[in-house]
Amino acid sequence: MPTVSHHGWSQPAVPAPMPAAGEAARGLTVTDRALLRGGVPWVPASGEIHYSRLPRARWRERLQQLKAGGITVASTYVFWLHHSPERGVANFDGNLDVGAFLDECAAAGLDVALRIGPWVHGEARNGGFPDWAQHGDVTHRSDDPRYLELVREWFAQLAAALGGRAQPGGPVIAVQLENELYDRPEHLVTLKRLAREAGIAAPLWTATGWGGADLPDGEVFPLFGGYADGFWVDPGEPWHPTFRAHFFPSHDWDDPGVGADVRAALDGADAGRTPGTSAEMDAGDTAAPAASARGDLHGFPPATCELGSGMATAYHRRPVLTGRDIAALAHVKIGNGSAWQGYFMYVGGTNPAPAMQESHATGYPNDMPELGYDFHAPIGQSGDRASSYALMREQHAFLAAFGDLLGGMTSSLPDERPAGLDDRETLRWALRSDGDAGFVIISHHQPHEQVADAHGVRLRVELDAGAVEFPAHPITVPAGTLARWPVGLSLGGSRVDWATASAVTVLPAVAGDPASAVPTLVLVAADGIAPDISVDGKVSSVTPGLAPVRLGGIDVLVLPADTPLWVQELDSGARRLLLSSGDLTWGADPVVHARPAGVPVSAYDPATRSWLGVVPSGPAPQREEIVPAEVRAAAPAAADYGFQGPRHSAPSAEVLEEAAAVYRLPLPASAAEPGQDAVLEIDWAGDVAQLRVDGRPVDDRFWDGTRWSVSLADAGVTADSEVTFHVLPLASSSTIALPATAAERLAATTSALLSLDAVHVRARGPWQPVAR
Repeated sequence: MPTVSHHGWSQPAVPAPMPAAGEAARGLTVTDRALLRGGVPWVPASGEIHYSRLPRARWRERLQQLKAGGITVASTYVFWLHHSPERGVANFDGNLDVGAFLDECAAAGLDVALRIGPWVHGEARNGGFPDWAQHGDVTHRSDDPRYLELVREWFAQLAAALGGRAQPGGPVIAVQLENELYDRPEHLVTLKRLAREAGIAAPLWTATGWGGADLPDGEVFPLFGGYADGFWVDPGEPWHPTFRAHFFPSHDWDDPGVGADVRAALDGADAGRTPGTSAEMDAGDTAAPAASARGDLHGFPPATCELGSGMATAYHRRPVLTGRDIAALAHVKIGNGSAWQGYFMYVGGTNPAPAMQESHATGYPNDMPELGYDFHAPIGQSGDRASSYALMREQHAFLAAFGDLLGGMTSSLPDERPAGLDDRETLRWALRSDGDAGFVIISHHQPHEQVADAHGVRLRVELDAGAVEFPAHPITVPAGTLARWPVGLSLGGSRVDWATASAVTVLPAVAGDPASAVPTLVLVAADGIAPDISVDGKVSSVTPGLAPVRLGGIDVLVLPADTPLWVQELDSGARRLLLSSGDLTWGADPVVHARPAGVPVSAYDPATRSWLGVVPSGPAPQREEIVPAEVRAAAPAAADYGFQGPRHSAPSAEVLEEAAAVYRLPLPASAAEPGQDAVLEIDWAGDVAQLRVDGRPVDDRFWDGTRWSVSLADAGVTADSEVTFHVLPLASSSTIALPATAAERLAATTSALLSLDAVHVRARGPWQPVAR
C-alpha cells in the first residue's frame, strides 16, 4: 500500500531576515516556513503581466481578469529599453506610465511585485538594456562605477515616475533586483542600496535563485522557477530532463535549465552549461531530480516567481503545452511545499515597438517574434482565456481558502516514489500536513509522454494520532489526475476523515436558522474517480452535482469534474461561489461583470442551499466567417534562412516583404463598432506570418498549429481599415522543432506547407454587471 508519513518541522518557526526595520508594511512578515499577513499564513499567487506590452486601455480589464482567476499579486518587469531611447531621456507616457499601472493594480485589489532589473531578459533585446547602455564602455551587471552611474540615473528616473508608490505601505510588496544573476552577490547588495537611495523600497526584496545562484545571505528572498517545456533547447533535442523533473515529487527547488542558453551566450559556454546529463539524471534519486544541489533557501520558505504558465515560441523551437500540462506543473509544487506560487507569463502582450525582441542579430541564441508575446498564457494576447485559466483558477481558490493551514504544514514525500525520470507507472503524490490534518496532493500527469493509469490504489497516511487508510476499496487513479484530497480536516464541529474529491474552498456558515447555519465544503470530482467521503467515521458515496449533502455538521457540495466554477474572495472575509462558462471579472469591489450576453451566471446561496441565476441581457455576440482574398502568391519555400549554431535563424523582414503570400481580410463593418470588442481568429499553417493594418505591422507569429487570436481594437482597426495577412510557406524539409500535431501536418506535405484554413471575426460584447 503506498504510504506517506508526516514529517514535522525540525525546529520552531524562525523569522526570515525581512522585512527590514522601516520597510515592514501591509501586515507582511516571513518565516522560514511561510509568508504571513496579519500574523496568518498566506500563500500568494503572482501572475506576470507587462504593462508596457499592453494597451493602456486594457490594463483595468486584464488586472480584473487576473483577480477573477485567483491571482493576488501582479508581477511586472520594468523594461529600461522600453522607456529610454537615449541617455537622459525616459518616457513614462501612455502604456509606459508605470505609476498609473500601479494605481490600477491597487484599484483591482492586487499587490505588486516590481521587477526592476536593470537587466531583466523577458525575451527583450539586450535583456532590457537600451542600446546606448548595452554598447557603453562599461562592465555590465557588475559594480563597475561606470555601469553603476548609468543604473543610478535610471533608478532616479524610475523612482520619479513611481511617485512614492514603491515605498512601504504602497501597492508594491516586493522588488526584484536583476534577473538570473548567478555569481555576483555583491552586485545585488549594491543594486538594493541604489534602489533605496533613489526612493524605491518594499517589505520584500527578491532575486531569482535558480541555476545554483550565489545570493547574498539575508539580503534577498530567493525565488525559483520551473517550466514544462521551453524554446531554449536545441531543435533536435527531445523533451529535456530539466523540464521533465518538475512533474515529480521533490524538495529541490533549483532548476539548472532556465536561462542556461542565454547564460552560455553572454558569459561563455562553460558558464551556461546545464549540469548533469540525461543519463545521470535518469539514474539519480528522484528526491532531487535534474536539479543543482546548490539551491539555497537562505532562511526563507520555498517560493517561486517563474512557474511556466505558458511558453513562448522561438523560430527554431515552438513548444505548445495543454492547459493540464501547465496546471500539473503548478499543482505538484503545492505538494512539494510551495509557500508562494509565482507564474510567468499570466497575460500575453505585444512588444511596444519593432525590433524590441531577443534575436540572433543582438547576440542572443534565439530568434523570437518581433511583436507578438502571447506566450500561450492563461490570458492570451487578445484577452481570450486559454484552457489553463480555469484549471489554475481552481488551484488558486484552494490556496485562498486553505492557505492559513498550508502555511503550518510540512511537505512529506511517500515512501515509494518514481525510480527515475522515465518512470511513468508509479503514482505521483505528496502530503501537506501539520500532523493532525492535511491534504494528499496527487499530480499524476506529465506532457508529451503521459503517465500510465495507477491501478489498485489505496493510500496510507501516517499522522501524529495514527494512520488513515483510504479509500475503502482500491481504485484506479487515471492518468491526468490532479487532486487535493482532504485528510483529518476539522470543519463545523465535524471531522472530514478523508475524501476522494478535491478540496476547492469553504463557504462560511451564514447567520440565520441554526439548522442551516453550517459551513459548506466545496469539492470537485475527478474524471474516473467516484467521490467517497468519510465524515466523523461514516463513509458516504456522493453523486457529483449542484445540490449539497449534509454530512455531520457540514454541507458538502461535490461538483462534477470540469464544472466552470469561480470563487470570489470578499474583503469582509466571506466568499462567493459562482458558475459560468462565460467570462467573469471583478476588482476590489464586489461587483461581478460578465460577458458575453446570453451566458448564464449562477451564484450559490448557502443559506437556502440553492443557486440563484442571472443571464446578461442583450443579443448574443456573433461569430462570422470571412473569405480572404489572395493578393499575391508566395514564392517557393526556402529550406532554411541560416543558423546560429544548431538553431535556425528567422527570415528577415526583406524576405517576408518579397516572398510572403498576401491575403486581404475583408472585415464586416460590425467588427469595428464600439462595444463589440471583436477578435480576429485565424486558423492557418505555414512558417512565419504577420498581420498588418493599413500597411502597418501590428502582430506576428511563428506557426505552431494553434489558433491566432487578435483583438481588432488593440490592433487599431477602424471601419475604414485595410487588414492584410502576410505568410511564408514552411518547407517540408525544415528541421525546426514543431509540436506533434503540427509536425504531422508538415510531414504530410510534399514540398511546402501554406494554408489559410479559416478566418472568423468573433464579437465578445461589453462587460455587464451581474452580481453585487
